[in-house]
Amino acid sequence: MTTTKAEAAKLTQDMMLRGVIETVVKESSVLSVLPFMQVVGSALTYNREETMPEASFFAPGDPWFSQTPTWATHTQELKIIGGDADVDNFLQQTYSDPNDLEAVVLESRAKAVAHKWSDSFFNGDNDDDPKSFDGLRELVPTEQTINTGDDGGELTLDKMDELIDLVRPGRPDALLMHKRTRRKLSSLRRESGNLLETDVDAFGRRALFYDGIPLLVDDFMPVDEELGSGTDLSSIYAVKLGSDGVMGIENQGIQIERIGSLEGSDATRWRVKWYAATVLLSELGIARLEGVEAA
Repeated sequence: MTTTKAEAAKLTQDMMLRGVIETVVKESSVLSVLPFMQVVGSALTYNREETMPEASFFAPGDPWFSQTPTWATHTQELKIIGGDADVDNFLQQTYSDPNDLEAVVLESRAKAVAHKWSDSFFNGDNDDDPKSFDGLRELVPTEQTINTGDDGGELTLDKMDELIDLVRPGRPDALLMHKRTRRKLSSLRRESGNLLETDVDAFGRRALFYDGIPLLVDDFMPVDEELGSGTDLSSIYAVKLGSDGVMGIENQGIQIERIGSLEGSDATRWRVKWYAATVLLSELGIARLEGVEAA
């Protein structure tokens, strides 16, 4: 069973947990749409198709032959994301509404969890930090990567269309970019006599679309990438979400645990934790346009 974190927030009956999940979702544009698969155990082992069997034309009486596809087995371990939140007992006791103070403290911790997850979703490198999971930059295949030039270059609508066409079958479910890149894309559309389409998302916020594909803007997408001699560059990712592309995996979702009174201070500790990671189930479900200049 898969579900987005936005839907998970609606289903939980724990009001404190619901508030934490909603905070995490609102802090991350990706988490509002990315489906998550529940994993039993500490890792997910899955097969990714490498080659398809060929089909041929036959004449009457020709011998037929059989071919089978080839698969590669991949394993993604769940990673532990979270942190502790301490509520001062004196402030909680003297606060007009103790639940409000706890909510404020836990909301702050939930934001930190969302920020850490978002950073890893784009920039995570398991070789550099074994405690983290690989982000999109590491997951996207070389064959699914294009650039604006050997040293980077200006974004063009032709490159946007080329990026979208790399994702197949069908079209991407989302285009991920930094807000700096979104401003440039908006400018290009105005110059061409068209504007980016607008609608509202699940939280009633204004959302932008390019050729019917949602634009998800995230501040954790870097704008200091290098390509050749080019610097201060960024990337755009086109992704399918779910079993045809990128999906999240988790065990029991986001959890809140009351640790209890601290021995060394007059405070109560809460723990926000999440056993989760990101997997790429189909290499054709993601594409990257790198080397996008600031202007």
